[in-house]
Amino acid sequence: MSSPNFESLGIASPVLKAVQQLGYEQPSPIQAQSIPILLEGENLLGVAQTGTGKTAAFALPLLSRVNSGQKKPQILVLTPTRELAIQVAEAFQTYARNMKGFHVLPIYGGTDMRGQLRGLERGAQVIVGTPGRILDHIRRRSLKLNELNALVLDEADEMLRMGFIDDVETILAETPDTCQRALFSATMPPTIRRVVKKYLGDAKEVSIAAKTKTVERITQRYLMVKGHQKMDALTRILEVEEFDGMLIFVRTKSATAEVAEKLEARGFSAAALNGDLSQTLRERTVNRLKKGQVDIVVATDVAARGLDVERISHVVNYDIPYDNEAYVHRIGRTGRAGREGQAILFVAPKEHRLLRSIEQSTRQKLAIMQLPTGEQVSGQRVQQFQDRILQDIETGKLDQFRPLLEKLAEENDISMTDIAAAMTWQLQLERPLFPKLVPLDTSNQGRSERRDRPDRNRPDRKDRSDRKNRPDRNERSDRPRQERSRKERPRNDDIEMVTYRMEVGKDHGVMPKDIVGAIANEAGIESQHIGRIRLEDDHSTVDLPEGMPKDIFNHLKNKVRVCQQPMRLSLPSSSLQKNHPASDKPKDKKSKDSQKPSQKRSPQKDTTKKQPE
Repeated sequence: MSSPNFESLGIASPVLKAVQQLGYEQPSPIQAQSIPILLEGENLLGVAQTGTGKTAAFALPLLSRVNSGQKKPQILVLTPTRELAIQVAEAFQTYARNMKGFHVLPIYGGTDMRGQLRGLERGAQVIVGTPGRILDHIRRRSLKLNELNALVLDEADEMLRMGFIDDVETILAETPDTCQRALFSATMPPTIRRVVKKYLGDAKEVSIAAKTKTVERITQRYLMVKGHQKMDALTRILEVEEFDGMLIFVRTKSATAEVAEKLEARGFSAAALNGDLSQTLRERTVNRLKKGQVDIVVATDVAARGLDVERISHVVNYDIPYDNEAYVHRIGRTGRAGREGQAILFVAPKEHRLLRSIEQSTRQKLAIMQLPTGEQVSGQRVQQFQDRILQDIETGKLDQFRPLLEKLAEENDISMTDIAAAMTWQLQLERPLFPKLVPLDTSNQGRSERRDRPDRNRPDRKDRSDRKNRPDRNERSDRPRQERSRKERPRNDDIEMVTYRMEVGKDHGVMPKDIVGAIANEAGIESQHIGRIRLEDDHSTVDLPEGMPKDIFNHLKNKVRVCQQPMRLSLPSSSLQKNHPASDKPKDKKSKDSQKPSQKRSPQKDTTKKQPE
């Protein structure tokens, strides 16, 4: 039986045209099974890993049933993070490019609500957002779901992990009984099963087993690096790694030219490959790579589709792909014809979820890559310099230069060694043999802690039998069971924690899960790195990893809201420390909290400070 194509699935012609324009030929397994069910208007339970094509699986059929003339929300998609909300919204916009009058509106926390209110006033057929902000709009009646035709829960297990499941159930209860519902999740814990039974009823289930698709001959590594440090990190890797041909993948067309130009300026042979280039220029670039006339090609996924060049020994994911299928496709460009291949993935601190998703999808753990040190870079440059000198000596074209240097040495009474050293110094001015490299923050502590987490039963762990005598025991007992179980997970004592204050508390109806969700979603701090939360009447405190970046601190301080109340994150003066964004405040201005004892907790054993994610 032949595999179905998009034409045979029955999606609307404007949507089908967009799919064809994007170059998609065959639906993935989850798309082939889910699209007909959703086109029939039935509820769906999809069990599949991220990266199997879930977004198109629900976007294509639901768009096929959208009424473009009606400006009220017809489709609502809930996602656990704002990054995923933006990604899904962009996908809807792409698939609806041929639909006149179509609008999609992403709604998430951390941005000015006024812009979202204006968007809702203008009207949008599709709303994509995070549970907390969607609930805020429902409560202030700026978002009405009475005419909703379909609701999608994307990555439901991630919502459960982040403490959003209660908000999700509240939103589900606001939708009409006739509303079509679809839920997608990589796993099916009991809580998710309960939601499915209550709100999806007799939903049809589609389950796609994850399969390992990566090539065994490819060595996969990742490097934790911040966005503005990627070029410096890439340069060091290129200096030290021995490669034949290399493909560097970026997300946008403009980035291909930008990265290629910067590499050429640093002395590497590089060229850009993107969809804006004509077919002739694309073929010419690929041929130059095959013939060794260029060593590095910086490309987008679309431009590199089907690229097969045997000399590609390395693939670098300069930008991590949102789609796991794209990752598999990318690294498959190396390790061809039985050769060994190398795949390197750059991961920004906020992209842990995408890294975990890739590992789950491929069923392979990526090894942590250590950034080349200054000594390694120097050693490689010195070796290359020595090789060039030996090659020039072997050519035998030095006869006319020897008398010149001998005369210079004799007339000035200097040694040939000094002359050679002076010439070497001049030659290496543009590319120093002993460069002073700027230190880069490539902290891998988030991943290494999870892999090297100590045994909770180890004999040197503190006895916790005295919990009942703790002064905050009664307060802790008021927390939801789900929150208490999260706090009782074994924590890694290598992370130094700092206590922050928030101007939201019990009087505002705030619960610990609201604080966890806001910080995890807005600051990119994973829930296991969020420490003790104490609720007071008019404020709360939370323990977070030391060294929070200034932009994230200011974002939480000035823009984030919890239960419609400004968080106003602050750091008590007793906890101020060097390298903290709040530490540049004048020392002579003492806050009312300055008399409190220091709230900073040091690690029990290892006092080596690590930068938090």
